[in-house]
Amino acid sequence: MQRAWFKYATLFTILLLTLFIFLLIFEIVTHTDSASLFKNFISPEIQFAIRLSLMTSIASTFMCIIIAIPASYALARYQFRGKAIVNTLLDLPMALPPIVAGLGLLLIFGTTTAGTYLADMGLKFVFTPMGIVVAQFAVNISLMLRIVRSTFESINPRYEHVAQTLGCTPFQAFMRTTLPLSKNGVIAGSVITWSRAMGEFGAVLMLAGATRMRTETLPIALYLNISSGELDLAIASATILICISGVALYLFEVKGGLARPY
Repeated sequence: MQRAWFKYATLFTILLLTLFIFLLIFEIVTHTDSASLFKNFISPEIQFAIRLSLMTSIASTFMCIIIAIPASYALARYQFRGKAIVNTLLDLPMALPPIVAGLGLLLIFGTTTAGTYLADMGLKFVFTPMGIVVAQFAVNISLMLRIVRSTFESINPRYEHVAQTLGCTPFQAFMRTTLPLSKNGVIAGSVITWSRAMGEFGAVLMLAGATRMRTETLPIALYLNISSGELDLAIASATILICISGVALYLFEVKGGLARPY
C-alpha cells in the first residue's frame, strides 16, 4: 500500500510539472491564428532572423566541436598540476549568466589592445554577425566540453593501448578506437550545443547588439518586437525557437542514450 502510494504521488508530480510546461508552450503557439502566424513566418524580418540564426549557430557549433574534442580528451585522459582549477574555469560559463560572458567579450574586443588590433585587421566582433558566433561559442563551449569529456571518461583506455600494440600511433589509436566509440556523445553534445546557440540572447545582445536586419537573430527579433509592441512577430520568433528546441531535445531523448558511447 505504501509502495503504491509513493508511486502514484511521484507520477502525479510529473503530471503537474508536464502540464505546467505544456501550458506555457501552448499559450505561445496558440496566441494568434494560423494565418497570421504563417504571414509573420514569411515576413522579411523573420526570414532574415532565421537565416542569421542558422548560419551563426552552425558556425559556433562547428567551432565548439573542433575545440572540445581534443580539449575533452586531454581532460579525460591526462593528469597535470592545476587540473582542478582548469576544470573550474572551463565550467564557469555554465554557471554564469550569459550576459556576464557577453560583457567580458565586449571589453576584450572593444577596449583592449588585442581587440583594437583585430579590428584594424578587419576582424570586427563588436556589433557584427561575427560577434554573434563568438558570443555563442563562449557560452556553449563549456557544455560541449562537459558532455564530450564524460563520454571519453566512459570509454576504457585499454582499447587505445591494444591499438598501439598493433602498430598504431597514439593519434591513430584515438581516431580508430576512441573517436568512433564516442560518436554518440559527440552527436549529443553537438545537437544540444546547436539548440542552445539558436536561442542564445544575453551574450549576443552585449557583444553584437540588437540591430534590425543586421545582428537580428531569432531571440533578438523576439526582444525587439516585444519592445516595439509587435506581438505577432515576437510570437512567430518564439514559436520557431520552441519548435527547434523541441525537435533537438526529442532527438536527443529518443535515440536511446546518445551520450553513451555503446
